[in-house]
Amino acid sequence: MSKTQRTREICALAPIVPVLVVDDAAQARPLAEALIAGGLPALEVTLRTPAALDAIKVMSEVPGGVVGAGTLVTPEDVRAAKKAGALFGVSPGATDALIAACEAEDLPLLPGAATASEAMALLEKGYDMLKFFPAEASGGAPALKAIGAPLPQISFCPTGGVSPSNARDYLSLPNVICAGGSWVAPKQMVENGDWAGIETLAREASKLAD
Repeated sequence: MSKTQRTREICALAPIVPVLVVDDAAQARPLAEALIAGGLPALEVTLRTPAALDAIKVMSEVPGGVVGAGTLVTPEDVRAAKKAGALFGVSPGATDALIAACEAEDLPLLPGAATASEAMALLEKGYDMLKFFPAEASGGAPALKAIGAPLPQISFCPTGGVSPSNARDYLSLPNVICAGGSWVAPKQMVENGDWAGIETLAREASKLAD
């Protein structure tokens, strides 16, 4: 079995994986419920705030969701994420120590790559489902299409600068399974508790691959 089979299954759940920065764990449950109700079950909570691990813990109990931890950088991050209930991990890049920690913790990993060499190095280690990051800064959909030509066996989840205006450009590529986007949970809407508005954004994003 490919090391990324489970990651691939999670990425295939919906065209957009919400990339979430949660400042207050009290917002975690209603935020997760809104996104899942809108058709986006795979959620990436970035480990960029003190509330992130608590948010993962709370979100992992919401029915229908598959919650992962983003911004994994160290083996400690991996262990903390797994302990909090994360079902997958996402990293901006990949190091041997990070990969070893994910394998030791049995945490499916979506490792980041921005170049053909990085993608090939990960493929050599058994990873054929990668995060293309930072997507727009690395050349966007044209760059990802170009990388895909000689490496058709690798699939990607582009993240970083993906928006409603360019998401379809990525999702139309044969080597893209889903894309990561933060626009489905705008900071202001989260702070205002506008869960209905977030559910509407999620519903629109869930149809982007149609």
